[in-house]
Amino acid sequence: MAAPPVPPSNPWHALSADEAVATLRSGEAGLDEAAVRDRLSEYGPNALPAPTRRGPLLRFLAQFDNALIYFLLGSAVLAFALGHRVDAVVILLVVGVNAVVGFVQEGRAEDALSALHAMLAPQAHVWRDGRRVTVPVEAVVPGDIVLLEAGDKVPADLRLTRVRGLLVDESVLTGESMAVEKRSEPVAPDAALADRHAMAWSGTLVAAGQGRGVVVATGARTEIGAISGLIGSVDSLTTPLLRQINRFARWFTGAALGGALVLLLVAVYGRGYGWAEGLMIVVALAVSIVPEGLPAVITITLAIGVRRMASRHAIVRRLPAVETLGATSVICSDKTGTLTRNEMSARRLITRSGVLFAEGTGYAPTGRLVDAAGQPAMADTLAAELMRVGLLCNDARLHEAAPGEWRVDGDPMEGALLALAARGALDGQTDARLYRRLDEIPFDTETRYMATLHAAPHGGAVLFVKGAPERVLAMCSRQAGPNDNAEPLAPEVWQAAIDTAGADGERVLGFAWQRFETAPERLDATLVADLVFAGLIGFIDPPRAEAIDAVAECRSAGIDVKMITGDHAATAGAIAAQLGMAERPAVVTGADVQATSDADLPALAERTTVFARTTPEHKLRIVRALQSDGSVVAMTGDGVNDAPSLKQADVGIAMGNKGTEAAKEAAQVVLTDDNFATIVAAVREGRTVYDNIRKVIAWTLPTNGGQTLAIAAALVLGMTLPVTAVQILWINMVLAVSLGLSLAFEPAEPGVMQRQPRAPDAPLLSPFMLWRVVFVSILFVIAALGVFAWARDMRGLDEAAARTLVVNVICVLEIFYLFNVRYLYGRSITPHGARGTPAVLLAIAFVALAQFAFTYLPWMQLLFDTRAVALADGLVLICVGVAFMVILEIEKALLQRLGVFKELSGKRAR
Repeated sequence: MAAPPVPPSNPWHALSADEAVATLRSGEAGLDEAAVRDRLSEYGPNALPAPTRRGPLLRFLAQFDNALIYFLLGSAVLAFALGHRVDAVVILLVVGVNAVVGFVQEGRAEDALSALHAMLAPQAHVWRDGRRVTVPVEAVVPGDIVLLEAGDKVPADLRLTRVRGLLVDESVLTGESMAVEKRSEPVAPDAALADRHAMAWSGTLVAAGQGRGVVVATGARTEIGAISGLIGSVDSLTTPLLRQINRFARWFTGAALGGALVLLLVAVYGRGYGWAEGLMIVVALAVSIVPEGLPAVITITLAIGVRRMASRHAIVRRLPAVETLGATSVICSDKTGTLTRNEMSARRLITRSGVLFAEGTGYAPTGRLVDAAGQPAMADTLAAELMRVGLLCNDARLHEAAPGEWRVDGDPMEGALLALAARGALDGQTDARLYRRLDEIPFDTETRYMATLHAAPHGGAVLFVKGAPERVLAMCSRQAGPNDNAEPLAPEVWQAAIDTAGADGERVLGFAWQRFETAPERLDATLVADLVFAGLIGFIDPPRAEAIDAVAECRSAGIDVKMITGDHAATAGAIAAQLGMAERPAVVTGADVQATSDADLPALAERTTVFARTTPEHKLRIVRALQSDGSVVAMTGDGVNDAPSLKQADVGIAMGNKGTEAAKEAAQVVLTDDNFATIVAAVREGRTVYDNIRKVIAWTLPTNGGQTLAIAAALVLGMTLPVTAVQILWINMVLAVSLGLSLAFEPAEPGVMQRQPRAPDAPLLSPFMLWRVVFVSILFVIAALGVFAWARDMRGLDEAAARTLVVNVICVLEIFYLFNVRYLYGRSITPHGARGTPAVLLAIAFVALAQFAFTYLPWMQLLFDTRAVALADGLVLICVGVAFMVILEIEKALLQRLGVFKELSGKRAR
């Protein structure tokens, strides 16, 4: 089919709906597959042009666009000019290695963004070949008939052909804050964009109602494609934390260069060094102390965290959420499908003869009946008759979608009745054959019951009724008794049973029957009277087993879990108790929230576990009240009406399966499995990412500071320098890109979810971290100068050999310190800690090989002025590292016992 022409004069909004459909050569049944293929080839995919990505060469050259790098490159040129060619080459190697690390991490970041775009690709509901199908938005073509519902994002520019209460939020395109009411009638050709009520624009959100429209433009040809880039794109890998790190690095660089200038003057005027030699020493010092690779390593750490979260069904749309998740102190969660299975189960059978309970999960027709003591029980006549009413007064069907995975076609409560009948040993096929259905009255919200008429196996007919228990009881005059005898109805007994089941969070249905000697010609409401009450069945949407464990983990982590639901208070409170959200969950309703002032609401929100019968306005007020008390709030949602509270929350979490496009747009995190346990896993990952960032900082600053202070101390004290400038550059180049980077891959520390949430404004350099920087730097100075003195004075080695030992002892100390800093909160000297991770072991292997080459290869000895180290001397260096590790373990234990730094206990006041 040829491509449809664009209207030559009148714009689409000025054409009638029929004219637009005819012009696009479409119809009510939609396009066929051949037309879709032709138009996709003609117009291309329905996507805005992707942002131009820099090529590999430009990305690599961009790594040098940094003030510190300019300084280093200038230093290399100066070294060449002064004849220090080896130093210049090593400086260039340092710069090159840093550029490679940055180049690799940026490539990983772009790959991560591309993967997230693909995972978040929305879908559209279209009418093709007379069938409703769901297709990726990219596959929508001009002429497609698109169906719109509340919460959808409009996939392309549409000429609306049919609407029913359709309201569209066009603020992203027109700036209009209120949702616009849409109509299908044409408007004037010169109508302003915001007044074209017959059009729905690509990228806008359906706020309410339903609609149908024909696609008139896709991709870059849409209105939004003409004026903007990709709407709702995933944020770039620049977060407040990274900006904080970059500011810190710039401040640190300035301070280091200022200190280097002072040392240069001391070296030249105080210690008699020449300007060239002094300058090279100071340049090496500056390179060694400035953490130029820190932002790159932290970005990699964040990217790894995002990938880990994605593998655990949590897609991070906005990377600041990675940081914020680790500080979450309150999680506000919906109930149905998130904390529960979203599968109704018939749990309780109440008849004149007593109460039975059904065991089993979901809709699988497996399980058994038990009595109140949990012992297996057989269904008596009354229980069997009750289940038969539920089995036959039923329009649902069960099918096995996959091995062991049962689904229901129809009403979930009717599906639960089918599963219950199987657990009670009823044969559904046999009963359906024996009790052939003759007529029915479908369930109606006004009558609140369903009735079916069946041929009786021994002649006549039987009427089965199910519905709201109060309604069914009102139509009954008798109740089923023992030996198939009807007895007078006892409404107060049944009402007490209804109240008991409701208090346990169950939804209750009533069941009744009536026999006819001869089958009526047709079933009408007049026959549904004078019934025999068969009993009650209580239904429950059971909690997810993993959600129970996740709630317990939250409580141990100091995270409050609050349920905000539209369900009844009794049902929500019972589920909260089963989940273990509190010993005695406090339940309030939306009416209570409405009646509470803004000033008093924070106190109410703090002590409440369950908010039932809430509206979107209530949810928004609850989130704001919790935030006003200093809590960091994560909020789940799936509907259009959840978007305000999702935006207001510190971390908005949308459901990926049942969630609307509006909810996903407002959220920072999207769950692909709609599971509360995934939220907790994401919080754990957020804490791990933040811990790993602190570990990188805790390792980088003391190691850089230690080797720098050793040189500075030697200069000030008039001692021979323990290492040369080129050797300092070697240490910085080899260790920073290996050992430091390995910390980005660290798993969660034991007990990460037993700590209280961190304060969101907690500084990166906490008091403990500052102490560690100073303490470890001093230990490095003592070890470096001590080994140098020992090698010169006690071993009688020359300067080159002594400096070789100092370089190696610095590497040994940094390796041992790596094992110590892997556990910020617990002991490091453990069998598990000694094993390390694959990343750590690989980094150590790389450093060991590099140091062997540095120490023993002739050309490396010539380049760095090193000497071979004797085995005994090497063992001494290892002993120094062990002593260093022991000292740090003792220091950590003492600080924990004394409680000097609260962060070591993992507790903070809330």
